[in-house]
Amino acid sequence: RYDRFGPEGVSGGGDPFAGGGLGDIFEAFFGGGGFGGGRSRGPAGPPRGPDLEATATLAFEDAVFGCEHEITVRTAVPCEECSGTGGADGSAPSTCPDCNGAGEVRTVRNSMLGQIMSTQPCRKCSGQGAVVLNPCLACQGDGRVVTDKAFTVDIPAGVDAGSTLRLSGRGAVGPRGGPSGDLYVKIRVRGSDRFERSGVDVLHRLPVTMTQAALGHHIKFETMDGVEDLVISKGTQSGTVQRLKGRGVPHLDGHRRGDLLVEIVVVTPTDLSSEEVAVMQQLAELRGEVVEIPDSGLLSRLRSAFK
Repeated sequence: RYDRFGPEGVSGGGDPFAGGGLGDIFEAFFGGGGFGGGRSRGPAGPPRGPDLEATATLAFEDAVFGCEHEITVRTAVPCEECSGTGGADGSAPSTCPDCNGAGEVRTVRNSMLGQIMSTQPCRKCSGQGAVVLNPCLACQGDGRVVTDKAFTVDIPAGVDAGSTLRLSGRGAVGPRGGPSGDLYVKIRVRGSDRFERSGVDVLHRLPVTMTQAALGHHIKFETMDGVEDLVISKGTQSGTVQRLKGRGVPHLDGHRRGDLLVEIVVVTPTDLSSEEVAVMQQLAELRGEVVEIPDSGLLSRLRSAFK
């Protein structure tokens, strides 16, 4: 239902003369006339409507797992009064008498190489090949009116901020029954309080106490998929990363997922009571660790100031 683009969005490219020969090159420079005639062009018809852009702002989890997201755009839709024809009471436009429906007029000029034919858009019908003799009052003969229109966009799982979705045929309708353009939806993703995204992997920083890291700990850890068991091994150091396979962001191909990386952050206590300080000192003695506790009193601060 749509095409996906990466963070670069929509980009052009390709050979402007791809699939054609010299005739197409002459058509580009001389309007299809070439030297001495050339191909005839069919009726111009109403032009295609313009492309539109909209922005979808998603929650972190909605970007990970996909969702249906509603957006509203200001766009052109067919006029109901004339059924999109542009004529009063739904009357059809008439063939332009100046270009006979071709949408362009041709002129011939003489040169050293002979006669050269060139083309230009018909001024009477603005290149559409038809004119409205009795225009609709609601749309002034344009066959379309501007209004707000809501769309429900299917957001694929794993989409990232900066991506662009293209919804073909959801843009503004063309004048007097012309085909619709495309709608380009740019994706924005709100941040999460618990997770950070890195490609298809997700990072979470988990604070644990000094005793939990030293003795080991069993945690009921809430992932994006639900609660899972997480074991903190005894002696775990701050900065240790535990990897939960397949608990990250789905790949856009839908066949696999990234990982959830849990970084352990050991929190050192700062508000020890006198009893806790005594226990910590006893532990240091048992481990043979030398700990010289600095004096935090007023006299100590004054001595430090005059050193």
